[in-house]
Amino acid sequence: MYTILVVDDEASIRALYRAELEEDGYRVVCAEDGASAHQAIEQNEVHLVVLDIKLRGESGLQILQDITRNHRELPVILSTAYSSFKDDFSSWLADSYVVKSSSLKELKAEVVKVISRRYGGALSQ
Repeated sequence: MYTILVVDDEASIRALYRAELEEDGYRVVCAEDGASAHQAIEQNEVHLVVLDIKLRGESGLQILQDITRNHRELPVILSTAYSSFKDDFSSWLADSYVVKSSSLKELKAEVVKVISRRYGGALSQ
């Protein structure tokens, strides 16, 4: 079973992502900030991070840089309400970039794509 870490400062978004991704058969761990995200990575076998860019008091792009520096093989999908960050060079460290919407169809498709690309063909969970 693949474990996904969802990092978002909004509890409602974390709950929605958890419910939807668990329904698809993933184990989901949630964090509301950089410190709890790093702790979750250290305490769990995380296969993918879904990371919001705009967090209260800190930048998701900085957290992305920290993750890529300390956990080079851990794929990250940026999930944000702001498409303008796609042009920021820092966002290019991510494996994928998804603009938040009321439908999680695009996010779920990217999760499958990134996990498949990183861990091999079939998604044997």
